[in-house]
Amino acid sequence: MVKSINNLFSKSRGGIGIELAPQCVKVARLRKQRQGLKLDALTSVPVPEGVFVDGQIADPPAMAQIIQQALTESKIKASRVATAVTGRDSIVRLIPVPSELDDKELREMVLNHEASLYLPYPREEADVDYQKLGYFIDEDGIEKVQVLLVATRKEITDTYINTFEQAGLQIDVLEINSFALIRTIRDQLRQYGPQEAAVLVDIEFDSTEIAIIVNGVPQFSRTVPLGTYQMQMALARAMSLPASRDMELLQGMSIPLNTMEGAKTGVTEANPGVAAMMRVLGELTDELRRSIDFYLNQSENLEVAQIFLSGPGGGLAQLDEFFTQRLSLPTSQIDPIGSLSLQVDEEKFPSVQRPGLGIVLGLGMREV
Repeated sequence: MVKSINNLFSKSRGGIGIELAPQCVKVARLRKQRQGLKLDALTSVPVPEGVFVDGQIADPPAMAQIIQQALTESKIKASRVATAVTGRDSIVRLIPVPSELDDKELREMVLNHEASLYLPYPREEADVDYQKLGYFIDEDGIEKVQVLLVATRKEITDTYINTFEQAGLQIDVLEINSFALIRTIRDQLRQYGPQEAAVLVDIEFDSTEIAIIVNGVPQFSRTVPLGTYQMQMALARAMSLPASRDMELLQGMSIPLNTMEGAKTGVTEANPGVAAMMRVLGELTDELRRSIDFYLNQSENLEVAQIFLSGPGGGLAQLDEFFTQRLSLPTSQIDPIGSLSLQVDEEKFPSVQRPGLGIVLGLGMREV
């Protein structure tokens, strides 16, 4: 039984991708066929308020029942699955270590000595994994190996493991959301050189995870406490509508691209709801700008080549154009179904929902 994330970079022996989020549980099964990948099943089941809070499972028995329901509705029988934790409680660091170390020495140095230097909590409270990326020559002319260090709190991984056990499942792979997303768009990331950074902006229910990626590897990550729920609530309050966790209202509108467009609907009527939502979106834009500036100020000869929008909020109409205008950086909304050339019923997967499938499909890809 898996007791940590020490198989983060391992290959799964076959199972299902399951994504847990505050608003829903998604289950996907991908199969390999001669022409590529086939989407065999994809199901989403709503999660009631209070079950998944602040990136963590708050009610394991309730979440276990929802996972079982999602598998039943998918007509999937599984015993082993892949899933992911959010980035807000995870640590991802690139660290250089001496190249002359053998595998045993490298493991001892990274998992114990180096991990203790980078963790904001005691080493014994963390589950840690690592991956060798490649060799390089440092500024002193010494050959070293670049290692990707990943860690999260044991209490979080233990809760995931226990929750899935209650659902009758064993976790084969437990990784971080951003890793699943990177796997989904890896072909697009390959077009950028070593001096070009891609920014992955995953707009989730109650937060947004920002990851800056170079050569397919996350170099910087940050979680901002703004998501679709904050936008939806601002919109609903300003329009005197009841509070709702449903995104239907938000997904049915287009993001205004200029002040006049956002201030009016029709010819003369002011739209306070849009104005309130745009204030939240403005805050998110400012946080994204700060993250990009912070990273670029510490990096020489690096430029941002592309912003990728993902998550349930990543597909809002005209949001890519909005960020392009506000940040003066090319922005696009990811389409995991298109990126993976999956044959699906187009009506079942409208463009506004596709960026929200990146994580669960990325988890499914681990299985094939």
